[in-house]
Amino acid sequence: MEVNGVPVFWREAPTAPGRAPTLYLHGVPTNSDDWVPFLERTGGIALDLPGFGRSGKPTEFDYSIPGYRRFLRAFLAELGLDRISMVVHDWGGVGLALAQEAPDRIERLVVADCVPLLPGYRWHRIARVWRTPMLGELFMGFTNRMSFRFISRESNATPGPMPEKFIATVIDHFDHGTQRAILRLYRSAPPDVLAAAGERLGEIRCPALVLWGEEDPYVPSSFAQAYADALGGPTRVEVVSGVGHWPWLDRPEIIDTVAAFLLDGEASPSSP
Repeated sequence: MEVNGVPVFWREAPTAPGRAPTLYLHGVPTNSDDWVPFLERTGGIALDLPGFGRSGKPTEFDYSIPGYRRFLRAFLAELGLDRISMVVHDWGGVGLALAQEAPDRIERLVVADCVPLLPGYRWHRIARVWRTPMLGELFMGFTNRMSFRFISRESNATPGPMPEKFIATVIDHFDHGTQRAILRLYRSAPPDVLAAAGERLGEIRCPALVLWGEEDPYVPSSFAQAYADALGGPTRVEVVSGVGHWPWLDRPEIIDTVAAFLLDGEASPSSP
């Protein structure tokens, strides 16, 4: 369907009776392919965000935290969803902007290796390249299957590179539209903007699970507890050893952890 003029691709699977559907939000540079094994367990909805995967990649879209917040609000309105659970990974954290705007709509929340909408974060080295005019464009121009395979060696804790299926789903959709979206998104978010975007995290009071890979090379695992401290509801933190930025690729049993939390479990508070 189209949302505010943007063609949107999404996947949907039946949700268990009595549960709000879960909205899965991917990060950079992936798409809804990340969430297929989760949808098989929990049901819910996973979309390709504008600029990524099979969704539209219009030049005029606002590739920023406020821009994605407005888009997600319109997307949920199109689907007629008033209440959801939410799973966010990496830049899927733009969903936290929506959750802060309407915290009563969120039944449960999972935050996994998420871009910190918190003070004190310094962008990793690839992000710093993307944020630099001209240098970022040159870097994008040299990104292909071979170079991405090389770069991805640091992404997971399992000896790299990342799995071929993962590499394929990124490179198959890594066109100029996605490259433009990535550059604009990163350039829209200096550290002070990230910190300001999370100022109301304490208003999100639903049960939450914060999952992090101890060996994440992009976002230090210290931000797991920082997120837990910022959220306003009962929050469980799990920092998993031997795991990188996409935790479920190193440890597939993490899919079971997320599913159990969304469908059955209660958050065991590790923060007030």
